[in-house]
Order: sequence, then structure tokens, then C-alpha cells
Amino acid sequence: MEKAYSTIAQMRKGVLEMCVVAAISSREAYASDILERLKNSHLIVVEGTLYPILTRLKNEGFLSYRWEESNSGPPRKYYSITPEGTAFLSELRSGWDELVNAVSALIAVNNQTETTETVNTSEI
Repeated sequence: MEKAYSTIAQMRKGVLEMCVVAAISSREAYASDILERLKNSHLIVVEGTLYPILTRLKNEGFLSYRWEESNSGPPRKYYSITPEGTAFLSELRSGWDELVNAVSALIAVNNQTETTETVNTSEI
């Protein structure tokens, strides 16, 4: 269903910033690393989407970076999480947990209502 795909894409975009910070939280990484981590988590992201997020997070003080020479091309920019970024990620995780629990509860109630309605109508 086309509308469902569009809505799912919007949901993924909504959590992408949190996922980028989470991907960097365990160890520093350069953009290709981050893209690979996101793709391995089934979050398809292109460089054109990633770089503005990295820049915004860096400008907000949640990430820092350092340059490292590369044997196979230009220098690489390695990103790492800052203490502010760690606090930010913690807040995002807390908000995410609340959201997932609320949506899961709502879906569970809706599923129970549908099941009850199906049983009640079949009894008639």
C-alpha cells in the first residue's frame, strides 16, 4: 500500500537523528561507517540525508569530530559523541520508550476491541 510506505518513511525520518547519535555512541565513526551501521539496522539512508544531520548535531554540541589522514584517499572526518550528546541520547531514548509504550498500548487496546467486536457479531 503506497500510503503505508510513505507513512513508514516519515516515521523513520522522525527517529533518524536519534539513530545517528546512537550509531556513534559506542565508538567514533566516519560517515561511511555511520551509513553502514544504519543500513545494517535496516534504516536506509543516503549521504545527502546524513551530512545535514551530522552538521546539525555537531553545531548543537552533541557531536565532535577530528580529521584523520587516509591511505586510500582524502582525509576522513571521524565523529564522536560529546558528554552533551550522551545526555541528549539518554533523553531521546527515554522519550522513545514512552512513545513506543503508548503506541503499543493503543494498538493492543484496538486489537482487543476488534477481536471482541468480531466475537460479538459472530454470536448474533
